[in-house]
Amino acid sequence: MSAFEIRGGKPLQGEIQPQGAKNEALQVLCAVLLTEEKVTITNIPDILDVNMLIELLGDLGVSIERPSRDTCILQARTVDIEFLQSDLYKKKSGKLRGAVMLAGPLLARFGRTYLPQPGGDKIGRRRLDTHIRGFEKMGVEFKYDPEHKEFIMSTDKLKGAYLLMEEPSVTGTANIVMAAVLAQGTTTIYNAACEPYVQQLCKMLNQMGAKISGIGSNLLVIEGVASLGGCTHRLLADMIETGSFIALAAMTQSELTIRNADVNDLGLMPETFSRFGIQMEINGNDIYIPRQDHYRIHTFIDGSILTVYDHPWPGVSPDLLSVILVMATQAKGNVLIHQKMFESRLFFVDKLIEMGAQIVLCDPHRAVVMGLNRQASLRGIRMASPDIRAGVALLIAALSAEGKSIIENIDQIDRGYQNIDGRLNALGADIRRI
Repeated sequence: MSAFEIRGGKPLQGEIQPQGAKNEALQVLCAVLLTEEKVTITNIPDILDVNMLIELLGDLGVSIERPSRDTCILQARTVDIEFLQSDLYKKKSGKLRGAVMLAGPLLARFGRTYLPQPGGDKIGRRRLDTHIRGFEKMGVEFKYDPEHKEFIMSTDKLKGAYLLMEEPSVTGTANIVMAAVLAQGTTTIYNAACEPYVQQLCKMLNQMGAKISGIGSNLLVIEGVASLGGCTHRLLADMIETGSFIALAAMTQSELTIRNADVNDLGLMPETFSRFGIQMEINGNDIYIPRQDHYRIHTFIDGSILTVYDHPWPGVSPDLLSVILVMATQAKGNVLIHQKMFESRLFFVDKLIEMGAQIVLCDPHRAVVMGLNRQASLRGIRMASPDIRAGVALLIAALSAEGKSIIENIDQIDRGYQNIDGRLNALGADIRRI
């Protein structure tokens, strides 16, 4: 298994561009199953999770052309539903959380699907209740097969329904929207997720002939149509990569320009980084981060310690909290990081503590970081990447640390970040794949 060998303590300098958005790619690639016509998707990130989903679509019978690594032309003229019950599908989809979003399009177009327990990161429970309860209200019957650990779902015809979602799940919203566009009648989704990636999915579907209103709000109304056509769609820049690069610049005292960052779709991310004293300038669609020797964590207006927590859009994404936590270790001041969504995502802090960070893990969801204010550098150690986001957080820590670090299990990092070592080495980092 591959590992990164990192020699840290080197400031970086230059320009970097975020890859296409991983989470958007997983949604819109599933949507190609809704039509027999060709769908062209551009700015696709060349990463393991996205490539695995494209491979799964090919296994299902979708024809795939890749004129370049960032462009895919897909056509789902014929689809082999029975492949979903094969051992090969279960093996592949068990490693990929995004495979759950195949269910909505397959139910809409073919009236049945098989859904194995979701895979992906080891960051805590990922419930399917939001997806399945929504499908149920639209006329889907389901049963759970404990022997094969899969849900079997079928319907004669999806029917529009009023859905009040118990949580603004991004994948749940995307799945139900994709089912609703071909349903009979009108579907109303209240408490829908309104992240930019869901907005992008809805805009793409409308371009294909769907009738979705309320895009960008938490109330979506979808009038079912008889069929959809093809389209061309470009992915947004990955906001999690953008946030990771901002944190990297702060930790390594680097001067970076992030090009084509789709800054209008970052929500409260820039304001959150500014609360840590991170200086940045937004120039058009680019973000410039000057070199900073020190940055100070703000307090709340009443003087109490800052709390940063994940929150539905436009709040801070849970995917960003790992890198924000690492960034806080060299700030001046204290902060409480509250990871509400996943109960195992903060367990990587034991490695940061071993590197010399001052962190108290209060419980599976909360950690208090006491910033070192660069009075002591982190030190390089051997560690392993437990999930995609913690892996990049540990990489940022290693790049700021004195001495050599080894990060094992970097397949987790490769799942979400395209050629991250090559791109950072071009800025002056010293990362070697071993």
